[in-house]
Amino acid sequence: MKICMIVEGCYPYVTGGVSTWVHEFIRSFSRQEFILLTIVSDRSVSGKFLYQLPENVTEVHELYLQDVDWNRKGWRKARLNKEEYQAMRSLVLNQKTNWEVLIQLFQNSGISLDRLLMGEDFMKIVREYYDLKYSQLVFSDFLWTMRSLYLPLLFTLKMKIPKADLYHCVATGYAGVLGSMGKVLNGGSLLISEHGIYTREREEELLRAEWVKGAFKNIWIEQFRKMSALAYERADLVTSLYEHARELQVELGCPVEKTMVTPNGVRADIMQNLPGKAEESAGRINIGAILRVTSIKDVKTLIQAFSFARERDARLKLWIMGPCDEDEAYARECFEQAEALELGEDVVFTGRINVRDYLGRMDMTILTSISEGQPLTILESFAAHIPVIATDVGNCRGLICGEKDDFGEAGIVTHIMNVEEIAQAMLDMARNDKMRRTMGENGYRRVMAGYRIGQMRENYWEIYKDFSESRGLPWEENPPVER
Repeated sequence: MKICMIVEGCYPYVTGGVSTWVHEFIRSFSRQEFILLTIVSDRSVSGKFLYQLPENVTEVHELYLQDVDWNRKGWRKARLNKEEYQAMRSLVLNQKTNWEVLIQLFQNSGISLDRLLMGEDFMKIVREYYDLKYSQLVFSDFLWTMRSLYLPLLFTLKMKIPKADLYHCVATGYAGVLGSMGKVLNGGSLLISEHGIYTREREEELLRAEWVKGAFKNIWIEQFRKMSALAYERADLVTSLYEHARELQVELGCPVEKTMVTPNGVRADIMQNLPGKAEESAGRINIGAILRVTSIKDVKTLIQAFSFARERDARLKLWIMGPCDEDEAYARECFEQAEALELGEDVVFTGRINVRDYLGRMDMTILTSISEGQPLTILESFAAHIPVIATDVGNCRGLICGEKDDFGEAGIVTHIMNVEEIAQAMLDMARNDKMRRTMGENGYRRVMAGYRIGQMRENYWEIYKDFSESRGLPWEENPPVER
């Protein structure tokens, strides 16, 4: 079976939980041919892979959301026929949209995106939308916002989609649009595996964003909702990592009969017998934060909370373990914050690491994220018998407190950006060795019961097998064997 794996803003350019999942997933199905269709911001990152691609990845295609309208000379004028105009109008006005017409328009007509967005038809449609809902805004600002809003979507609709038997999207959004296009244009099946709920994540980002103000936030949020709605409508199967995420998908319009929960999994065996504390750490309480140093991980709150906790317990040491080059400006602010708080050697930024080299040295791990799905770092900590402090986002509460078992709490859940609460959680855990050990064992039992890599692979082995057989293709992949 030929599978087109569609990812946005992660693999193979960025390390982290989703990228690692994609990499190991492709390796797990070594007898299948994978085509990688990856969505990135612009051409500056083209080909700059941080992973060595598995041998069964035969092609890589890149979509640039921030690009230029190439080869405009000779393209047809940007006037739409009646059917095309109605399809574009319904899209902008958030009405039932004939996506087939739009896909064919941008795939086959050679229309200039610049001329369309600057042209009379788009101006007329935007003016109608403005008069209906946003007449309190300055029209010139509204018009330019709509142009900037639609350009990346139109680049997506112009993307040439490689032929595949199955389009497997690791998000909705632009990836979901590409997967839907593959189904329309090439007749492939469509599988969506959401690690976080894309629409909700974009809403959270937009509500905090400073680059977009007031009512313009709502316009952007509507755009992401309509793209996700297309993906849910066209998908044959939509998976999520935990039950509440599945409920959110249904709430956002995904037919319930298409949904399925497939939890993440980790290799618990490689998290055993890890190197322990070095001699110089004797008497210290090590707190590990395994993350990318980016704003969505809210490292600034973590550093501030650690500073408060350290004032009351000098044994504490914070290890921030992960890449600092994804958002260099934010990382510099974190370095400067630690320096301004005079934390000295009590805060260590390690950069990229092999988790196994450090995890066994930690007394606890911590996540202060403002958005998560089902974090692999929590599962890895549990596999290493280490308790976790985490903010109440995504499935963090379900992992720590349990959903379908009575193993007991495996850490402490805090509210987002609550510095005092997070600091107190560090202190409570640092001062109670027995509680840490008990919570670590609870987490280990939880991982072994429901979050092992073999269980996840078995779920997807069955899913892929069903898709292959539904297309009359031979299925020769060996059943998964947990290592």
